[in-house]
Amino acid sequence: MKYKDIRELSDEELAQKLEDGRAELFNLRFQMATSQLDNTARVSVVKRDIARIQTEMRARQIAADNAAAQN
Repeated sequence: MKYKDIRELSDEELAQKLEDGRAELFNLRFQMATSQLDNTARVSVVKRDIARIQTEMRARQIAADNAAAQN
């Protein structure tokens, strides 16, 4: 998922994508442990997507805190 696409999502959608990503990462790790995972690069992609989502969520939180502090 591109960062541009992540920025366009609402807070609820971001939270849902984060939950989905963490669930997928759990499943991928489980598959890797049992030697059933064919595409090991998918783990890195999912981890990057989770990091991008968390970065955007934190940026929004900081922006909201700054806006509240200025008032």
